[in-house]
Amino acid sequence: MKYVDEYRDAESVRLLSEKINSIITRNWNVMEICGGQTHTILKYRIEELLPPQITLIHGPGCPVCVTPIEMIDKAILLALRPDIILVSYGDMLRVPGSNSDLLEAKSKGGNVKMIYSPLDAIKIAEQNPDKKIVFFAVGFETTAPANAFTIFEAERRGLKNYFMLCSHVLVPPAIEILLKSEKNSINGILTAGHVCTVMGYEEYIPLAEKYKTPMVVTGFEPVDILSGLLMVIYQLENGNCFVENQYGRAVRKEGNIHSKKIISDVFEITDRKWRGIGLIPQSGLKIKSKYSHYDAEIVFNIDTTGFDESDICIAGEILQGLKKPGDCPAFRKECTPEIPLGAPMVSAEGACSAYYRYTK
Repeated sequence: MKYVDEYRDAESVRLLSEKINSIITRNWNVMEICGGQTHTILKYRIEELLPPQITLIHGPGCPVCVTPIEMIDKAILLALRPDIILVSYGDMLRVPGSNSDLLEAKSKGGNVKMIYSPLDAIKIAEQNPDKKIVFFAVGFETTAPANAFTIFEAERRGLKNYFMLCSHVLVPPAIEILLKSEKNSINGILTAGHVCTVMGYEEYIPLAEKYKTPMVVTGFEPVDILSGLLMVIYQLENGNCFVENQYGRAVRKEGNIHSKKIISDVFEITDRKWRGIGLIPQSGLKIKSKYSHYDAEIVFNIDTTGFDESDICIAGEILQGLKKPGDCPAFRKECTPEIPLGAPMVSAEGACSAYYRYTK
């Protein structure tokens, strides 16, 4: 299959691995930002191909995992109202809030539906004119254009019963928080290719310069990961720190102009709390005031105070790349995909889920 098979080619993987081994002279810590990249690394045992001088650090690249507990609690409160149908993606239904999750709310009589596309929410609103439909919209910049488009569609179709609970987050501010942390040990970064497909990589250029950290826009297949690592290591070994684009088949420097316009038309930047990390200034999106009649937080005037993770769950440290899932005392014991204590065990992109699936 074009653009898939060639990026899983065993010979290409071997050659890239040999090249990395041949140029490295020092110890380097490289963080992959995206959870999809983490899963590729674990699934294809990429670390076994790397020299011992390279340590891979898993970043907070899972939007489901970093959705704050307060937003989960708000979604649960809305789902339990008899006049509301709460819709969201499958992963979100199992993410723990303060005391329960959306599936438990459904078992208590809440009207909760799983959707596969943002436009499914619009369809449900049209099919249920006597109900208020709340779309729990989460994600990085990747899903923001399609989610924003639902508001355009609701306007076009004259829907009065469609609302959005928005919990979008932005990647560059989170990267900066990690790089400026006193605990930072990151030497280089593989940035999320799908985010850059939408937004481009111009925002990363000043970060690479300011924090003297090379960044490579990277795809999601084994050849992508190893190519990105080779580019990062080559920069580090030569004392460079700039942004490169490994994922040229999908990413342009300026990104997707049309998608960025849709985002800016509907959303504006706001401070956002990240689960396990805390409040990150200017790291989220909220619905603009001209569309406030679609904003579930405003329309339904909901407010909650979330609690911290379980005392034995170290999801916050895992999301910041300070520890790995195997370091958690609850991993594979009290915390499993069937009974997750933390969000990284729930999501298909979560690091704990990846380790549970691909390691023993």
